[in-house]
Amino acid sequence: MRADRKEREHEADDVAPGGRVAVDLAHTRGAHVRWTLVGGALGVACVIMLGTLGKGLGVVLLLLAAWAAFKLFLTYRHPPGTIVIDGDDVELPRGLCQGAPTRHKRGDITAAYFLRRSVPWTRAAPVLVIEVAGKAYAYPRDWFAGESDQRRVLDALAPA
Repeated sequence: MRADRKEREHEADDVAPGGRVAVDLAHTRGAHVRWTLVGGALGVACVIMLGTLGKGLGVVLLLLAAWAAFKLFLTYRHPPGTIVIDGDDVELPRGLCQGAPTRHKRGDITAAYFLRRSVPWTRAAPVLVIEVAGKAYAYPRDWFAGESDQRRVLDALAPA
C-alpha cells in the first residue's frame, strides 16, 4: 500500500501545468466509531448511576454519541470525496462524505491558501481554504491521506 501511495505522489509531481490532478479525501470512520461507543457507554453510565448533574452530563455525552453515529452513517452512505483539477474545470467536495461535489471554472476561484494559526481547536492545522463563487471551502489536514496532498492541490490551483 505504501508503494501505491508513493507512485501516486510521484505521478502527481510530474503533472504538467493545466494537467489533471485528483486528490482523494480520507474519512475518519474510526474516530466516529470510538466516539459513538465510548460516548454512548459513558453517557448511559452517567444517566443510570449519577445524580442530577451527572445525568445532565450523561445526556450531553449521549447527544455527542448520536452526532458521531450520524457522521458514521454518512461515511457509509457517501464516499469521502475527491478534489479534481482538470484544466479549466475544478470539482470541490462540499465536505467530507457530503455527497455530490460542486463544479466550478478555474477562473471563478478568487483565493486558495493555507490557514495555519487561526484554526479552531477541533480541526487539524493547516487547513486548505479555497474561495470560489462567494463561498469558502475548508479542508483540514486530517481529511487527506498523505502529507503532501494539500500542497498538491494548492500548487495545481496556483496561476501558471
